Amino acid sequence: MAAMRAIGLMSGTSMDGIDVAAIETDGVTVSARGPSASISYDAAFRRRIEEGLTAAKSITERGQRPGDLAALEREITLIHAGAVNEFLKSAPREWQRPDVIGFHGQTVLHRPAEALTVQLGDGALLAKETGVAVVNDMRANDMRHGGQGAPLVPVYHAALARSLPAEFANAFPVVFVNIGGISNITFVARDGDPIAFDTGPGNALIDQWVMREAGVSFDDGGAIASGGTVDHAVVARYLDNPYFLKRGAKSLDRLDFTLAPVDGLGLADGARTLAAVTADAVLQASALLPESPRLWVLCGGGRKNPHIVADMNTGAGKNNAKVIAAESAGLDGDATEAEAWAFLAVRSLRGLPLTFPTTTGCDRAVSGGVHYTPDAA
Repeated sequence: MAAMRAIGLMSGTSMDGIDVAAIETDGVTVSARGPSASISYDAAFRRRIEEGLTAAKSITERGQRPGDLAALEREITLIHAGAVNEFLKSAPREWQRPDVIGFHGQTVLHRPAEALTVQLGDGALLAKETGVAVVNDMRANDMRHGGQGAPLVPVYHAALARSLPAEFANAFPVVFVNIGGISNITFVARDGDPIAFDTGPGNALIDQWVMREAGVSFDDGGAIASGGTVDHAVVARYLDNPYFLKRGAKSLDRLDFTLAPVDGLGLADGARTLAAVTADAVLQASALLPESPRLWVLCGGGRKNPHIVADMNTGAGKNNAKVIAAESAGLDGDATEAEAWAFLAVRSLRGLPLTFPTTTGCDRAVSGGVHYTPDAA
């Protein structure tokens, strides 16, 4: 199959902005990784999305847009379109004419037990505004086949794991860890389908904590947590949640965990304790895997929190495993998830599976996505 140039757009559960990344792929392997960029939402727009999470609680069918959600969806789409157009203007010439855009949109509701997931984003409008074909709504078909609708990145992680630099060629099994608002892992053995699930809170609780207690949107470089200590009783309280013992495919909504267990802690102690929760939740997930990982590859914003990384190193070292940032494997940990959406778009166009029983619990490997062309928009 001929390779295509694709752009991926990701706005995750951290709700901090849009990641844009370009790759060249045939939907099986990645022949080139292109430029990437991040566009931050301003504080006022981020608050609008947070308000949208509250409005979305009343949704019972995917097409419903109660309250201000229809206007918010249009604005989210136009901001994504502006991000694409600016990105293409500044990209090297060979990347300025992509074949397709993989558009995630902004998740405002995810209830896998009800087969209900809602991402705000108008694929037709994005195609019209950018002049590029768009694939979006890539979670719904998985849910129609009994899947959790998440995570979707594992098929891309598996492709990356099997093309790691020579020094890591014998490091299987490899686990990719994406620490966004929610953390998820992808277990990749030398052969077979990937295994994946959400492990627990990522950056979302830390972000909520420092915003509530200090009025800042995130703990930049773990600076706040540096002045604190871990309250192990609080960590244990979080990890006592039955979710962590559940086997098989599983996924989380951003609101499934709250700040209640850290109430009463000081600012720094709360930030440091929540970093430990994130790391420990990831590490204990290895008990649910068929083999103990030999290599953990960290992606997403959480890899920039030195406390999460230190706790990961300490825990993994007890099992003689190595923890590296994506950059140590020649990857871009900020762009990996957006790249995945580009990869998924090409797979969707070619009818290749996006999800597997071992990643989402779907009844069989299934493709998905809705396709839009500029002339039909």
